[in-house]
Amino acid sequence: MKALFLKEIRSYLNSLTGFLVILVFLIVTSLFLWIIPNEATGTNILENGFASLESLFSLAPWVFLILIPAVSMKLFSEENKAGTMELLLTKPLTELQIVLAKYLAGFVIILFSLLPTLFYYYTVYQLGFPKGNIDVGGTWGSYIGLFFLASSFLAIGIFASVLTDNQVIAFLLALVLCYLFHNGFDFLASFKMNGVMSLFISSLGIQYHYYSMSRGVVDSRDVLYFLTLIIIFILATRLVLQSRKW
Repeated sequence: MKALFLKEIRSYLNSLTGFLVILVFLIVTSLFLWIIPNEATGTNILENGFASLESLFSLAPWVFLILIPAVSMKLFSEENKAGTMELLLTKPLTELQIVLAKYLAGFVIILFSLLPTLFYYYTVYQLGFPKGNIDVGGTWGSYIGLFFLASSFLAIGIFASVLTDNQVIAFLLALVLCYLFHNGFDFLASFKMNGVMSLFISSLGIQYHYYSMSRGVVDSRDVLYFLTLIIIFILATRLVLQSRKW
């Protein structure tokens, strides 16, 4: 498993995919948070006048909605297209170990894209008046929420990747599924129905739990939701791999 994990990391770095994901994420967020004026986006931290990273955490899910499918699309579809999946399945690894090795490799790339944003936190912390006037609990709660959101998108992405040998199709399928889980349930909940049903449908979506954690309160129900979603898609990916032996 470790060998496959390292192989996937090297594959990302050798193809520049990992570097491009990190670079694009940082460029896009930097432009929206520090350069583009509020008249266009309303996300410029300097113009908002508040020591807050709320703009980052409202913007990042939408950027990840594009970038994470770009990371995950090659994880299995490339193996399927090259015809090396059967060879991989003959290795002394279980299907779950194969899925986890590829999942963790993709997660490392995504984690590396998040780490530089800690500089944003340091900058806002220093610019606050008085210095340090920032909602620390809310900020770290949002980071934890973003961590789980990215993990969920990646789990959905590898499931999409294992279904096809075409990376473009894997990307589009992951994009649609991630969008549906992020916004689809809120859209359904917006239709006229009683409050309890509307709240229940909304709670099935990623956005509901992400915004809940971004308030700085890490509720066990939100954590359980994300872990359940991740496990479901990882097991679904394993099931698709196992079906090749049937």
